Amino acid sequence: MPESMQWKSHLTSIRTQAVSAWLKIKIAIFTCPLSLRPATGAEPLKTIGMLYAIIAAVFVLLISTILIFNALIRNKNDVENAFASIDVMLRRRYDLIPKIVEAVKAYMTYERELLTELTGLRIKALSQTITPEERVIIENRLGQQLTSLLVAVENYPDLKASTNFLQLQGTLNEVEEQLAASRRAFNAAVTLYNNSIEVFPSNLIASMMNYKRRTLFEIPTVKREEISAKPPVNIS
Repeated sequence: MPESMQWKSHLTSIRTQAVSAWLKIKIAIFTCPLSLRPATGAEPLKTIGMLYAIIAAVFVLLISTILIFNALIRNKNDVENAFASIDVMLRRRYDLIPKIVEAVKAYMTYERELLTELTGLRIKALSQTITPEERVIIENRLGQQLTSLLVAVENYPDLKASTNFLQLQGTLNEVEEQLAASRRAFNAAVTLYNNSIEVFPSNLIASMMNYKRRTLFEIPTVKREEISAKPPVNIS
């Protein structure tokens, strides 16, 4: 076969293969999912718009996550600061409890168990091994028992007439008034914190940060106005 004919044959073969490959590509394009097809005509603008939308959504999600994270940190710090404030008043109450127990035990013959529990709760509250959450629970119980003790005093006229006890009771009432204000601030901070870790979508981030609900300080069921007391006197 002449050389020119061979070249024509090769060119025809190459052309046929090229056309066949092109047809296969077109078939693949039209049969593939729409999202995988190459953009033509007005489609590039649509593709770019979708890309910008995705970037914007990711940016908004990132900013929202950062804001929620920072809010959770602030709420947690507010709880810790409020607890530090209330801790000052609680330690003043710790100092008074042994003196009160010592002053009333000679008069109270039927409340030995109550006095023993008060002493035990004070020891537990002063322990360095308990968590803040455990301490709040102990403090709630201690407050209830201390209130019960002061109510029981009403059954002992001689004890009520004791100058030493009246001075201690007056100082305790002063501490309890200051404690009530600190308790309200702490409970407000804890309520805000608890809400923030339970509502959507901040609860998702809070769970990843392992944030748990905090316990509120309980308000004594017996009003302080029901317990008579003289003006506070400093006890050294």
